[in-house]
Amino acid sequence: MRILLLGGTTEARRLAGLAAGDHTVITSLAGRTTDPLRPAGELRIGGFGGVDGLAGYLRDADIDVVVDATHPFAATMSGHAVLACAAVGVPLLVVRRPGWTAGPGDAWHRVASLDAAAALLPRLGRRVFLTTGRQGIAAFAGLDECRFLARSVEPPTGVTPRNLEVLLDRGPFTVDGERKLLTRHRADVLVTKDSGGPAAKLVAARELGVPVLMVDRPPAPAAPAVPTADDAVIWLRTRAR
Repeated sequence: MRILLLGGTTEARRLAGLAAGDHTVITSLAGRTTDPLRPAGELRIGGFGGVDGLAGYLRDADIDVVVDATHPFAATMSGHAVLACAAVGVPLLVVRRPGWTAGPGDAWHRVASLDAAAALLPRLGRRVFLTTGRQGIAAFAGLDECRFLARSVEPPTGVTPRNLEVLLDRGPFTVDGERKLLTRHRADVLVTKDSGGPAAKLVAARELGVPVLMVDRPPAPAAPAVPTADDAVIWLRTRAR
């Protein structure tokens, strides 16, 4: 079976490793990171040219099934996958790890967008640990009263806040490391997206009493979904029969 895996996440890399021995797996990456972690199987980097381009690729590459294991906030790509698969008649599965849920001791403030986060942020704190990814930093560019420590895999481009320090790093991160980072930079608010997965920064924020400004996910794609790569392998086995 020929699988197009829309990747870029930990789940996508795990799924590629699990499935590549039994199937032809082509992982597609958007190309926003210059040095991505390479998955097992074949690799394709770059966009498709919208819904029509993706549909054409599915036909030309003789794809049997598409697995969307992109980031939960990659709404445009996920939407294109739904429409292209419907147009061509190719089955689509979405792999989405569960989002985060606040627990005892958490001080979370949920908002619907990065712009809403920027509007609320000055009321919560002025020394900000920003973990929205480099493409989300521009939303906070007008907040001159805040000091930002932004962590991303690569440097941000475009407009940025005036008072910005960038920490280039790639996870996984530990609770002890996140606690030390928050303490060293005297962060009084954490801004992040509800990406799900390991949550060391959220545990550290809870322990230190640092409030969290949480950006909610966009609506999930209209397609069958599973939470893990292992569940996706089971689903693929049913398609291969």
